[in-house]
Amino acid sequence: MRADRLVATLLLLQTRGRTTAAEVARELEVSLATARRDLEALAAAGVPVYPRPGRGGGWQLVGGARTDLTGLTAPEARALFALVGPAHSARARPEARSALRKVLRALPRTFRAEAAAAADAVVVDPVGWGEQGRSRPALADELESAVVRRRRVHLRYASRTGGPSARAVDPWGLADKDGTWYLLAGTSHGPRTFRLDRIQHADVTDEPAHRPDGLDVRRLWERTVEEVEARRSTLRATVLLDAHLLPILQDRMGRHCSPAGTHDDGRARAHVTAPTALDVARHLAGWGGDVEVVEPAAVRAELARIGAALVRRNTAVT
Repeated sequence: MRADRLVATLLLLQTRGRTTAAEVARELEVSLATARRDLEALAAAGVPVYPRPGRGGGWQLVGGARTDLTGLTAPEARALFALVGPAHSARARPEARSALRKVLRALPRTFRAEAAAAADAVVVDPVGWGEQGRSRPALADELESAVVRRRRVHLRYASRTGGPSARAVDPWGLADKDGTWYLLAGTSHGPRTFRLDRIQHADVTDEPAHRPDGLDVRRLWERTVEEVEARRSTLRATVLLDAHLLPILQDRMGRHCSPAGTHDDGRARAHVTAPTALDVARHLAGWGGDVEVVEPAAVRAELARIGAALVRRNTAVT
């Protein structure tokens, strides 16, 4: 509707102070002619906006006229943007993108940077790595605040292979991977990812954190996942199972189980991946006779070995 567009144009003017018709057209996704008509309509309606001709010109509000969204505190503004998500995300609905743009422009200037940062602070990745999902950890709130306020964090972190160590990091964002939480951060050795359940202590300092210009946290997370998947998927096995069991296997193995059609006997065919044949066999051993491994032979051999060991250990002595 034109009324909505005029409000959005006014809010854009008050945010930037001065803008051009081309910038309005690009931001509001309208034609250049429509943007010019809307700016002229605001001036005709008595809004103190006027054009400045020549190089560096455009349209400007007289005296910094404003239409602030009052009543929102800084934490409330951050919470609103964190809940809805990034306004520019291609995954967000058009209505959400439009609403967030309008709200951001209407916020008091002191709230805008943190509200915009909150929208990008958390990446939600619903596809698990075959682990049981968890609730949001309490530490996530503290680290999300550090991301939004751009404050350096000192961590005491226990890695998967070594003991605890002290780390000074610049927090860039959080990722919720089906209930398992990660901190994406810059370090003296480059970008790193830290599991929140391995962080023993986090101290948010008053030191400013460095954040690279143009950082895309979602894309950084996607690259991280791609690298992990490449390491975890070096061996692929083909299995057969009843079709009604396939969704359960997918839920248990996450990205490491993918449908691969239907077998001649009606059973579902699927591919499962892991670093080694033994890892695949361990994932499938609990399924017993419900899953048949077609290939490779190495996985079948490991399953047979596991089965024989179970028989030896659990056969009653007579």
